[in-house]
Amino acid sequence: MARVLQILRLKHSLFYQTHRTKMGSVPLQEDARKIFWAAVSAVLPPHMLHRSLKVTDCGDSSVLECGGIEFSLNRNLYLVGFGKAVLGMAASVEQILGKHLLEGVISIPRGMEESLKQAGRREMLLSSGSSIRVMEGAEHNMADEAALEAAGEIQSLAKKLTERDILLVLISGGGSALLPAPFPPLTLQDKQTITKQLAMKGATIQELNTLRRTLSKLKGGGLAMAAFPAQVVSLILSDVIGDDLDVIASGPTVYSSYSAKECLRILDKYHLRGSAPGTVEQVLLSRPPTLLNDNFNHVHNILIGSNLIALGEAQEESTKLGYHPLLLSTSISGDVKQVSCFYGLLARVICSIMTNSPEQQQLQQEILSLVDKMTIPDLKLADWLQELQTYGDLGAVCVLCGGEITVLVQGEGKGGRNQELALRVAQEWHDTQEGMKDCEVLFLSGGTDGQDGPTEAAGAFSYPGLLMDAQEKGLNVEHSLNHSDSNGFFTRFHDGRYLLVTGLTGTNVMDVQVLLIQKNRRQ
Repeated sequence: MARVLQILRLKHSLFYQTHRTKMGSVPLQEDARKIFWAAVSAVLPPHMLHRSLKVTDCGDSSVLECGGIEFSLNRNLYLVGFGKAVLGMAASVEQILGKHLLEGVISIPRGMEESLKQAGRREMLLSSGSSIRVMEGAEHNMADEAALEAAGEIQSLAKKLTERDILLVLISGGGSALLPAPFPPLTLQDKQTITKQLAMKGATIQELNTLRRTLSKLKGGGLAMAAFPAQVVSLILSDVIGDDLDVIASGPTVYSSYSAKECLRILDKYHLRGSAPGTVEQVLLSRPPTLLNDNFNHVHNILIGSNLIALGEAQEESTKLGYHPLLLSTSISGDVKQVSCFYGLLARVICSIMTNSPEQQQLQQEILSLVDKMTIPDLKLADWLQELQTYGDLGAVCVLCGGEITVLVQGEGKGGRNQELALRVAQEWHDTQEGMKDCEVLFLSGGTDGQDGPTEAAGAFSYPGLLMDAQEKGLNVEHSLNHSDSNGFFTRFHDGRYLLVTGLTGTNVMDVQVLLIQKNRRQ
């Protein structure tokens, strides 16, 4: 991954040096919006599926090629799917394989179909006579009875397949909540309770999925085993750092061994052994050992989309807009407070380099010390800062990052991790504006799925003077943060002008952060 990032940086650095143009008058906010949309567009289902699937018709027979593997098609193709991007993925599969597809069931977020209709995204909708049944549920990314019913239908379809059949499985982010199948006596309400408890304690997606896999009949390879002996071909859109296939949607087609010890360790870590539903520990301690085929020879898992692909297109767009693009990392994670400190300091470091400030060395030492405390495997900041200083007069810089941070919910407010991150970055800048007076700076953090927490926004924009402007309008940033009410703040601030509102996008490859820094023209 780090090597790929290095190649992309070099490629665009050379392009920038030979094709750089003077910045236009488009506001930084509009530039950031365009760059974000370029990232999202790169991982929309039509793009991904048409480059991943190829069908060759040979007289009475047809061959499907996917991931370098060929499969014979002869009235033996079925489809299931679950996730925020799966409706568009299924529509693309239908366009490519429609006449070969016998039956399908997909589980998607409630409102997704109508949202895409309202947005005019016809290419991401199934045909009127489709053989694929759409079931909606998991409102606000929480498993519910509708999702439970959909999971049951998916399991039933998988179980009826024979060794001559092919099951095409479409998986994307949000798939865990859309495929609930709790081991009895665990109920859906019990599973919802433990998921909420862990999320509110700030558990990572890896920790959440470890519990989900162990407590589910379909996750952790369960769906693949339900479909045995049919061939299983999974097309996966990654929404996790590192693109670990067993973590995406809790790995329903990836072999996973059961570990009660690890699950109990997670409960202990967040002090939930006493407050979690009693059925959770009951299932963990009584579930029979995993009986899976270690070889999993009937399963083919293929990654077709990721955060890196999205950021690559964002990099292209930023270059077209006249920025020097810097793709820093696809693995930004950790607590929102630490990450906001990183972005706040990063903007000051870059501005000091662009303006040749005497604070350069001190600021660089501060940020390198901070990065040493963060766990971001593909972030080689020291090398990157040294490289940045070798470029001549940098008029405008675009820093691109991706990943998924964690937020500890503290109150009854309404918000999401991207909106809170944007607000906290502005807070970091509040007392350091003087050091950036010779630069225009804008930060954007947004979810590529178009939904940040239980809100209508995908994320938010912020800038160094935001807190001062908010105070003039009688808004208290500290109060909003203490009550996890970032959405409430941005909704009231300038009538929501700094909210990023996209609607459901039909895809999901985690979050994208865009940091734009432009030297003032008088410089």
